[in-house]
Amino acid sequence: MEFDLTGDHVEVRDLAATIFTDLASTERVAQVEADEDSFDARLWGTLADSGMLGIAVPEHAGGAGLGMLGLVALLEQQGRRVAPVPLWSVVAGAALPIAEFASPEQAGRWLPGLLDGSALVTGAFDAPPGRRTALSGARTGDTITVTGGLAQVPAAGRAAALVVPVELADGEIVLAVVPTDRPGVVVTPVAPTSRENAAAVAFEDVLLGPDDVLAGDGDAQLEWVRNRLRVALAALQLGVCAEAVRLTAAYTSERVQFGRPLSTNQAVALRAADAHLDTEAIRVTALRAAWLLDRGEEAAAGPASLIAKWWASQGGLRVVHATQHLHGGIGADVDYPIHRYFLWGRQLAFSLGSAAAVAAELGGRLEDAPAIGAPA
Repeated sequence: MEFDLTGDHVEVRDLAATIFTDLASTERVAQVEADEDSFDARLWGTLADSGMLGIAVPEHAGGAGLGMLGLVALLEQQGRRVAPVPLWSVVAGAALPIAEFASPEQAGRWLPGLLDGSALVTGAFDAPPGRRTALSGARTGDTITVTGGLAQVPAAGRAAALVVPVELADGEIVLAVVPTDRPGVVVTPVAPTSRENAAAVAFEDVLLGPDDVLAGDGDAQLEWVRNRLRVALAALQLGVCAEAVRLTAAYTSERVQFGRPLSTNQAVALRAADAHLDTEAIRVTALRAAWLLDRGEEAAAGPASLIAKWWASQGGLRVVHATQHLHGGIGADVDYPIHRYFLWGRQLAFSLGSAAAVAAELGGRLEDAPAIGAPA
């Protein structure tokens, strides 16, 4: 593959760059954080009107059909502007699994409003260490009773429904679309590191019927969704890191100390170069994983998505720490733009697993894989 976007994906990137540049300026983002509960409804409406919410959704389901590479192009531009909208969790965590696994009736209930921006549906796929899901369920006939809690769900307070995985007592996994007004669903706003709109969601004996559950192999569905969520997070981190490096290069080139620009100091130049290399590692691993997913190579895409997420976590943290430090004292000013990139970088690094957790999962897969040349 070529590690660059071509054709329609370039057009998506350029349109997204225009939208986010026009509607998510530094001043506008600060205003949304302060006055609009960290959810930019105007920007969300524009993204819906321009077809961006359905960019990765297949055409037969009402989307643009540009796959994960289209979503990577979109999310990189969002990351560059740290725009407060829950694109990654809505598209990769809700729109894609509904389009892929829902019945025609379920898709007809949720997808049109999701794609036109009138009904927000978000995914919640984080799980505590050592567990496959945060929610547990008990089946009685056609009904599943769900208990448990989700610590932090993007835009849950604004969502009409959540797409969640549930582990049943016998170990079976099911994916369900759960309306947030269902009795027993308790939504409590929280303040995440990135200052985005988010909420904790408790499930207190929530009843699910057959119409709520996505039919199929829940284990395979869970892996399918998490592969795409990891790539989406890596794409968003790519934009955060790329813009943080650009801002830092500009600052250190203009900031004069002891009669010369900071960028002429070898230690500054080397640390900025390392940040650039980490950013490019996030880029190529995210693009490779997205490319494999778009080709339908799920077996190869699983490890590739873990590698992309590891770079987004480990490399991403290095980048946002370096770029903040290279700004000196002003980098610690919470009102200065670079600090917001630092906060987003840390949030993304730990979403859906830290670097250590992702490395452990990847190591487990490699350990279980058959050795080259071993008998079948």
